[in-house]
Amino acid sequence: MKKAQQELPFRQWGGARRGAGRKRKSARPNVPHRVRGKFRNGALHVTVRIRREVWNLRTHRCFRALRYALARGCERFGFRLVHFSVQGNHMHYIVEAPDAESLGRAMKGLEVRMARALNKVMRRRGPVFADRYHAHLLTSPREAANAIRYVLENRVVHATRNGDPAPSGVDPCCSVARQDCGPPLVAQPRWWMLRVGVLRRTGPVLAA
Repeated sequence: MKKAQQELPFRQWGGARRGAGRKRKSARPNVPHRVRGKFRNGALHVTVRIRREVWNLRTHRCFRALRYALARGCERFGFRLVHFSVQGNHMHYIVEAPDAESLGRAMKGLEVRMARALNKVMRRRGPVFADRYHAHLLTSPREAANAIRYVLENRVVHATRNGDPAPSGVDPCCSVARQDCGPPLVAQPRWWMLRVGVLRRTGPVLAA
């Protein structure tokens, strides 16, 4: 009598299972790796986040390093950094860019400069940024004005969310803080949205 052939269980690889896959760089959800939307001569609100092991960006040494990088990367490939705000673990920018490709090239260069400067201060090597930058296209003067206000008052926004007293005065780690010397950290806007349109909503103080 022939013996019945036994089926051997094959080990299953892949598929969704708990604990599988590459571990996240941070606890926050990653920015989706999808093709960024096309635009032409756009104004954008850009957000970048840093890794947990990187020092507080608002400390004197770190912000001084960032100033060095900002001065050299604020205007490249048609990209212009018009406003910025540096918080403890992230940064906000208001920028102009002719298209998505130019934005990507300029942001890559800016992040490389920042990473090198920060790593030099911390005497370390390795990545500084937690994930890809997030860019939101601003489509109206009202939206652009609200984005500028959010960026420049971001310190107050976070204090309010945390239940802390709102700090007074101009944030020393933003683009409208007084700069006594050195090269400019931002570029002047050239296109209508940030040069003219926001004036109707914010006045000259926030419009740079």
